[in-house]
Amino acid sequence: MSQLVSEVVNGENYHYYPLGEYVVRASGVCGGRPTFKYTRIEVAGTMERLAAGESLNEVVAGYRGRVSREAVMEAVRVVMKGFMQTLPELELA
Repeated sequence: MSQLVSEVVNGENYHYYPLGEYVVRASGVCGGRPTFKYTRIEVAGTMERLAAGESLNEVVAGYRGRVSREAVMEAVRVVMKGFMQTLPELELA
């Protein structure tokens, strides 16, 4: 796992493990599940929206400027990387 980053955001301490530039795991935020940095928007919800057929533009528009197109694309890459690392274990089951 990447190294813990500590920042002060809006006067509050914010500690997170970066999974990319936009995707992080922050202890105390959404149970440590991956979110978009500085939000409580979970990556899993974004993946569910895309899987349900929403377009990338619709997903980004739905976040009203809180999550960029680049952030959503990075989230897809992070999820795919995790899946590809897990795939050999699934094949053995």
